Amino acid sequence: MSISSSALLSALAGFSPIPDKKIHSILSHVMLLKLSAFNSQTTRIIVCLKKEHEKVWDITKEVLLNRIGAERFQKIAPKLNGFQAAYGTILLLSPFASYAEHFKAWSEHTSGMHQLMAWVALEAEGFGANLQHYNAIIDEKVAAAFNVPDTWKLCSQLVFGVPEGDAPAPKEKKPLKELMRFEGAEI
Repeated sequence: MSISSSALLSALAGFSPIPDKKIHSILSHVMLLKLSAFNSQTTRIIVCLKKEHEKVWDITKEVLLNRIGAERFQKIAPKLNGFQAAYGTILLLSPFASYAEHFKAWSEHTSGMHQLMAWVALEAEGFGANLQHYNAIIDEKVAAAFNVPDTWKLCSQLVFGVPEGDAPAPKEKKPLKELMRFEGAEI
């Protein structure tokens, strides 16, 4: 299964092709089946649908407006409105851990695997998705709005909805020879 380029780039509509109960089931399986380094189970998620999803993006818009000012905010407001128009946002979090030197890196790896698995599983049901990283500036307000324990840290926001409209032009990519090497292969 793969993530289609159209789902990566499409606008996302605010409805679901499946019942919320099925979304819950899919994400429950992702959380319980995904392996983690030393079975650390470091990923936590909060699934925000409908009004709760809108609240995530109201918080993000409020924080950004106050942080960057109205003039700069107007340039990014359409993108944020697009995220808010989707059906849901999965807040991906990880607990703090100070007992092991490499625990933070392993936790980030585990979170990345959960992000990808959730994205692919939701896409298989007809959703499109995009991954956002406003967490550095919205942590405090999101924690208050969703009663997030102090021991959890927001890592990213996976926005999902049904793809609609034309996909924007693909982003420019570096030449593959700069991004990938094959050693010992006969190509």
